[in-house]
Amino acid sequence: METAHLMLMDLAPQGCQEDHSRELSRLLHSFPPARAIAVQTTGGLPPETNVPPPDLIVLQSATTTELATCVHALRRRWPAVSILGLFCVGMATPTTVYQSLFSGLDDFLCCPIRHVDALPRVQRLLQRKTALQTARPHASQHRMGLVGESPAFLAVIRRALDVAHTDATILLSGETGTGKELVARAIHYGSFRQAKPFIPVNCGALPDHLVENELFGHAKGAYTDAAAAEKGLVAEAEEGTLFLDEVDTLSASAQVKLLRFLQDRQYRPLGGARSLHANVRIIAATNVDLWHQVQQKCFRDDLFYRLHVVALRLPPLRERPEDIPLLAAHFLHHYVREYNRGPLQFSAEALRQLVAYSWPGNVRELETTMQRAVILASNSILGSDDLDLPLSEDPDIAASDSFHKAKTHMIEHFERTYLSRLLALHAGNVTQAAKQAGKERRAFQRLLHKHGLQRCPS
Repeated sequence: METAHLMLMDLAPQGCQEDHSRELSRLLHSFPPARAIAVQTTGGLPPETNVPPPDLIVLQSATTTELATCVHALRRRWPAVSILGLFCVGMATPTTVYQSLFSGLDDFLCCPIRHVDALPRVQRLLQRKTALQTARPHASQHRMGLVGESPAFLAVIRRALDVAHTDATILLSGETGTGKELVARAIHYGSFRQAKPFIPVNCGALPDHLVENELFGHAKGAYTDAAAAEKGLVAEAEEGTLFLDEVDTLSASAQVKLLRFLQDRQYRPLGGARSLHANVRIIAATNVDLWHQVQQKCFRDDLFYRLHVVALRLPPLRERPEDIPLLAAHFLHHYVREYNRGPLQFSAEALRQLVAYSWPGNVRELETTMQRAVILASNSILGSDDLDLPLSEDPDIAASDSFHKAKTHMIEHFERTYLSRLLALHAGNVTQAAKQAGKERRAFQRLLHKHGLQRCPS
């Protein structure tokens, strides 16, 4: 019989006289099917040795502050272990009990322990370990928009979920459109920081002279227009996650400022009198080979090592072709609902073309293609013409074609692709699409008619 290892951490030994470990053991032994229970009692966090993680930790604390501190330390050491809070009558109000769940507890019990309350909760948490080890992260992936079943994709997701409960800095790499921000959000919402802010920052959009102000904020009177103190993005992400997208675009001076902050999480707002400490988790992302940038002296090596604690590479869509039909169906369903269209499905030829295409824009391009197909579809069955995808990245130009014919073919291909994507971007609104294209609406409509394109059906 497999033994369940339960650790009872009693941080308030004088608060309640009941023997919780004996009571829990007795209750669990009476639950069919019976299982062996080994209980270890401790008055605090065990020393950091090679102690194997228990299957369940029952944590009793006198204050919610102490409890939150202890849960944080436990999550650092044993990210996947379930933690059950135990509250004694007279030591906590109903409000503090429920607020404690935001500290990272998986569930709670109030004494005196009742059979009908304890068994379902404890049994669920004990079974959770086996479920996490064997189940594929399928349902949670879909909730976060992470769709896929290919081995390459699942390997990344499993590793991301494994490190979610730690505070390790993570560097996400991958081509544009592979879903780096979605993975960053999945890590955040799978961590004990999930109730706190997730703050995304596009480093490429930060002007060099404003990086420090945007990240760290400023005090009143720090410069001419600073009429009031303002918090920076770091402060907004307090106790949450700061996501630094396109971190490779930071200038040399901005890299120095970020490096100094990463070393000890200390920063000083512009014009501030004292340094502040930030309790934030850092996730960075890049679509370039950052190590190559280091070798080319375009990125600081010391900053690279600070960011490269845990590295996750998101595979491009061409390396996970078995996920293309799943993703296409996911986006098709989403946009059918968004645009109130009738049921749509793919023809066999359309599916073959979807899988054959190399998707240089990755998942983002696939999503745009599905959006465009839903907008422009005239039948309930989507054919290859509805996808408007070339079989390769370039139009098929015969070597025997004259220069003029080849040029005309290229222009027609460009016009059709450009117009289709522009219509999809503006959800079929011809006026907005024409405005962005810099053309009069009537001239824009003539182009649509020329290429057989139509506005979104009303």
